[in-house]
Amino acid sequence: MEDSSQTLRLKHLLAIRWFHWVNFPLLSMMIWSGLLIYWAYSPYHIGSFHFFPDWFVNLLNLKFHLAQGMAIHFVFMWLFIANGILYVSYTLLSGEWRMLVPRSGKAFRDAFHVLLHDLHLRKEAPPQDKYNAAQQIAYTGIILMGVGSFLTGLAVYKPVQMGWLAALFGGYAGARLVHFMLTLGYVGFFAIHIQQVVLAGWNNFRSMVIGYEVVTQHD
Repeated sequence: MEDSSQTLRLKHLLAIRWFHWVNFPLLSMMIWSGLLIYWAYSPYHIGSFHFFPDWFVNLLNLKFHLAQGMAIHFVFMWLFIANGILYVSYTLLSGEWRMLVPRSGKAFRDAFHVLLHDLHLRKEAPPQDKYNAAQQIAYTGIILMGVGSFLTGLAVYKPVQMGWLAALFGGYAGARLVHFMLTLGYVGFFAIHIQQVVLAGWNNFRSMVIGYEVVTQHD
């Protein structure tokens, strides 16, 4: 009979945990304040389906807070960007980026296999290091989305002074649409990310809080 023991192993460095937990409330405030701004002019819908129906607007008390929403959005925008710059800079300087960026042309194939495994349609998950291929694609994508949100946000905020930037997205209307779609992307990322945290279990969540995970060793 094999003996087993449990030990703690470092998984997430302090800086990574800090940037992760700071980013969550910042992005949440950006989305909420963006909804306050969006209420003043909400042109997007699919047929008769509106993304934010009246009951949703009333539930979050989004009406008549345009000035407040703009003030909050612009303050937290700079905090969100600063946190993003510090995070990217840290991953580059520490070498952490090597574990976050997809490293081969097989990344999308492996990510699909991860999806099949999560859906219990594949018995074995693809081999991984600290992050699997799906996580690498998602985390790299969220950084690119942050850059896109910043650029389209500037184009929407200063469409005259930043006319050249707005033109890159097809004008003011195009920049606003891309900004809106990126926001929906963040919401989708939140939903999937939280689901994956629940599926991964307490040990995985704890490692993002204290930095260490419990590992069972067999003798």
